[in-house]
Amino acid sequence: MCTSLSYRKSDHYFGRNLDLEYSYNEKIVITPRNHLFPLRNGKDFYTKYALIGTAAVLNDYPLYYEASNEKGLVMAGLNFPGNARYLDSKEDTDNITPFEFIPWLLGQASTLSEAKKLLQNLTLTNIPFAKEMPLSPLHFMISDKENSIVVEPMEDGLHIYDNPYNVMTNNPPFEYHMWNMNNYMNLTPEIGKNNFSPEYELKTYCVGMGAIGLPGDTSSASRFVRAAFNLTNAPLEDNEDANVTQVFHILDSVSMLKGSTLTEDKKNDITLYSCCINADKGIFYYKTYDNNQINAICLNRVNLDGDHLYIYALNKKQHVNYQN
Repeated sequence: MCTSLSYRKSDHYFGRNLDLEYSYNEKIVITPRNHLFPLRNGKDFYTKYALIGTAAVLNDYPLYYEASNEKGLVMAGLNFPGNARYLDSKEDTDNITPFEFIPWLLGQASTLSEAKKLLQNLTLTNIPFAKEMPLSPLHFMISDKENSIVVEPMEDGLHIYDNPYNVMTNNPPFEYHMWNMNNYMNLTPEIGKNNFSPEYELKTYCVGMGAIGLPGDTSSASRFVRAAFNLTNAPLEDNEDANVTQVFHILDSVSMLKGSTLTEDKKNDITLYSCCINADKGIFYYKTYDNNQINAICLNRVNLDGDHLYIYALNKKQHVNYQN
């Protein structure tokens, strides 16, 4: 279970909650320019652009969950079980595995328009990273400063959708989420009014009544609606701290709390971390379930022409500021 969103104010901010019942010891990873990714289709790929994002690192290979490149293009993979399908390799197409997809796309596309061109000849193939690591069933949200799209690998190939809501969660497929939004056209952040009937003297008694009906559960369909409502109505902020704070508040509104959501095997599905990427400035902000202090790592403070990955452990120890 996950939620991602694209928040465009003075800069472009991309937010993401990673909701899982276990951790893969993920890190914040910067991949420099001209970094080698040997592809499973037998070709070597070198990144044109540097990347920053969260990844599990195995054998010096970053398995990115989400990332932004230095040009401001951002991409996230979200859980899509039961619907995601990866295919056999096809001749005359770019055969890329799901774990190669994020660095392959962000490593060479600077805008969403360029990304769309690359997607036209793409086959996501059914080759795992290792025999003991089955492929994660994913769909993807890709955003730049102007627009967002959703990419869903299914039995009949890639489905690519424009995403006017700039939000994505998990199952069902994106077409359902788009249709489901019609059920909430009555919602408003305003105080609300009597639309039931003029025959009854119905009165508002508190603020927030215009949003009665906004779903509050943790299902993916409900999180999509709630995130879209809060994102759409978020005010324009005038500085970096305010915008970053606003993104984290929106992510908090759809976060998974320990004990609130259980998996089929009775494990807690929680928000392991939340991140906010200022894609224009290359700043990766994050907080974890056990530490809600906001931490930041800057892409441009390292040598982007270096010869190795820059890897940062997540700060998971809670910081409490005691005031005298």
